[in-house]
Amino acid sequence: YVFLFLIVFAETGFIATPFLPGDSLLFAAGAIAATGALNVYTLVVVLVIAAILGDTANYWFGYHIGPKIFRKHKSVFFNPEYLERTYRFFEKYGGKTIIIARFIPIIRTFAPFIAGIGRMGYFRFASYNILGAIFWVPLFAFLGYFLGNLPFMKKNFSFMIIAIIIISLVPAVVEYFKPRQTSKKKSFL
Repeated sequence: YVFLFLIVFAETGFIATPFLPGDSLLFAAGAIAATGALNVYTLVVVLVIAAILGDTANYWFGYHIGPKIFRKHKSVFFNPEYLERTYRFFEKYGGKTIIIARFIPIIRTFAPFIAGIGRMGYFRFASYNILGAIFWVPLFAFLGYFLGNLPFMKKNFSFMIIAIIIISLVPAVVEYFKPRQTSKKKSFL
């Protein structure tokens, strides 16, 4: 549980770790719980807490030092394009981005950070953060749990994990290839 907690916390809590396997990890952990190696309810509670705490840490990181990071040159971890994509997502969906972002890799990592930079009120952020974690973790963990013991899943487990990763990336890829429109930045909060 500790290892899984740390991975989910790191994926949601640090902007330098958007590459960690959030959705597929939750699914795989649920599938492992289906074998009896983990208690699925304990797993869900522990990982919901990890997701909430990770996003909270990321929010405060963005709030206090976020703008300084992106003034530096582009790097593997701090790509201004990630920041711009998340801003556009906030413009389109507002505060609900915190919930929606849970289901979209990369955006998931940057949304709380941007909320902090944009000075979204903490209690407003926290309510979206908690709701998002309560939807995200059980969805993928219970999918893994209920599908994990199916013979087809056992036989094709690696394929299913790859499929989850690909499906999780589709919204980000679609958003990336949409025609760019130049517009003034609106207040996203």
